[in-house]
Amino acid sequence: MSIELFYAVLFVVAFFYAAVGHGGASGYLALMALYGVAPEEMKPTALVLNLFVSLTSFIQYYRGGYFLKKLFIPIAAASIPLAFIGGMMTVEENIYKRILGVLLLFPVIRFFFFRNTEDHELKEQNIAVAVVTGGIVGLLSGMIGIGGGIILSPILLLLKWTNQKQTAAISAAFIFVNSLSGLGGMLTQGIRFTDNMFMYVIVAFTGGLLGAYLGSKKFNQNVLKYVLATVLLMASYKLLLTKA
Repeated sequence: MSIELFYAVLFVVAFFYAAVGHGGASGYLALMALYGVAPEEMKPTALVLNLFVSLTSFIQYYRGGYFLKKLFIPIAAASIPLAFIGGMMTVEENIYKRILGVLLLFPVIRFFFFRNTEDHELKEQNIAVAVVTGGIVGLLSGMIGIGGGIILSPILLLLKWTNQKQTAAISAAFIFVNSLSGLGGMLTQGIRFTDNMFMYVIVAFTGGLLGAYLGSKKFNQNVLKYVLATVLLMASYKLLLTKA
């Protein structure tokens, strides 16, 4: 894969993820893994890109009035310290790629099989369950180098605590704080960024800015979900079942 093609795909990944309220770290990681970037560079690079794209996405959904602060606080309170601990952990390369391949299946399942919850179907939130969920997702997030939105989103929809756009708003904020915390944990062990970090940020931020705006205001989210899920399914297959 040429560097030009890599940047083009990076733009598209950021665009689609931001359009559905995600930072895109799982997509960036899959892309970098297929491009041959070393895992010790992949994790911090993906989290930095997450910061820019998830913040952009959150602002758009927050302005739309979809953010539920009452639900976000207990989830984030548990996830932030555990994301820091996860960021301090090192995972062997082949195991790392397999775990990433499995985690990519979470958004695939969500996008293909979870319909949007209507407002009249929403259920009362359970704080204890929210705290436990946040802690588990936070630990995985820091360990693998993702923000955790791809895991949290289907859980929120399964529990019927949020509708689709509320899920996107909470996920975007969750991804931002977990990415910061995970990076903090990695700093204690030493961080290595890819040499092309500056260009990565520019390309991902541009794609995320456009995707967040159009996703929150213009696009049919069902179409976006199916396109993104198909791409992630192919990436998961390659990570799990090939030697790439």
